[in-house]
Amino acid sequence: MCLDGLTDSGMRVLGIAAKWADEDRDLTPEAVENGLSLIGLIGLIDPPREEAIAAIASCRAAGIQVKMITGDHALTARAIARDLGLGGGRTLTGADLDRIEPADFVAAIEGADVFARTSPEHKLMLVAAMQRAGDVVAMTGDGVNDAPALKRADVGVAMGRKGTEAAKEAAAIVLADDNFASIAHAVEEGRTVYENIRKAILYILPTNGAEAAVLVAAIVFGFAIPITPVQILWVNMVTETLLSMVIAFEPAVKGIMMRPPRPPKEALLSRFLVWRTVLVTALLAGGVVWLHQFELGRGMSEGAARAAAVNALVLGEIFYLFNMRHMDRSSFQRDVLFGNRYALPAVGALLLLQLAFTYLPPMQKLFGTAAMDAKAWLLCALVGAAVFVVVEIEKAWMSKSRKRNP
Repeated sequence: MCLDGLTDSGMRVLGIAAKWADEDRDLTPEAVENGLSLIGLIGLIDPPREEAIAAIASCRAAGIQVKMITGDHALTARAIARDLGLGGGRTLTGADLDRIEPADFVAAIEGADVFARTSPEHKLMLVAAMQRAGDVVAMTGDGVNDAPALKRADVGVAMGRKGTEAAKEAAAIVLADDNFASIAHAVEEGRTVYENIRKAILYILPTNGAEAAVLVAAIVFGFAIPITPVQILWVNMVTETLLSMVIAFEPAVKGIMMRPPRPPKEALLSRFLVWRTVLVTALLAGGVVWLHQFELGRGMSEGAARAAAVNALVLGEIFYLFNMRHMDRSSFQRDVLFGNRYALPAVGALLLLQLAFTYLPPMQKLFGTAAMDAKAWLLCALVGAAVFVVVEIEKAWMSKSRKRNP
């Protein structure tokens, strides 16, 4: 098989040559590296891992461009890229890069997936060019010559097993298993963590906002405060702490690796989060104030009315927790109840605590509450259910709006 045939098969090719030498000839480089006779070629192949092929496909589905930068022969690099699923773009060599005018460099590399016969300078130029184009660049490498590009990249990723110390020092991340699939798993985990942070913010802000709104409404309109400061402390210490911790253990949402990357400058508190915060704050605060006034109106004591107000707030937060399992998709799905193994135990523990808060005499004395009747509990549940239903209607409306104006 010829050289092109070997390289086009994805093999790294070594040439074997020899020459006759006299016994007294000095074996210096000058004496050896000339007059050689070619004996043959040796092709070496290191096939891509199956998990690497799947990981690259996952990254590309997530909107991540994957490019190969290598010192191998162009045909070898292109064959390996084809096996990895990267054969759609052009292949450029280091010599091709040297011929590109600086002003045209960014545009020239945009459609290329493979860069072969590159030097450390070329790798650094490619990373800098992609950054100028507005891309967030992650660079992988293992050798000393990769260190400058690893340092320049937004995220340098070095190989932990076969990587040099220079590469590890220059990189921000070191892969313990030298497996590209770990990078794809890290991207998925990072997206899940970011999503859960958004969920936690979107859960905590309106529940705290409702407590403040209830106090402000009582002051402005001149009626008795539905929830006292010590009762707010109870809600914050027990209810919100317990339920917000559940969000931290939320698994990755379905299709998270099919989403495009978010803009690097996107605000964490988006307009959508602000709108949802205002909506849920109004629902919770309105339900708590209404139920407190309703309980007083039907002859309940101030302690019982305040106990109903606190439990309405807590049940509203519980229902809203299940809204938050899917921020923008319907929560009328089986996985909303059973997708997070910590959710139902946390809710059960919280309901037991609320029963103690409502009915145990020491708790009644400490928090200024009184026992509630069955009708009050039913109304508390209705307040929570109303929050759930309204938020689900808002989700459906927002989903239709996005389809009309993508």
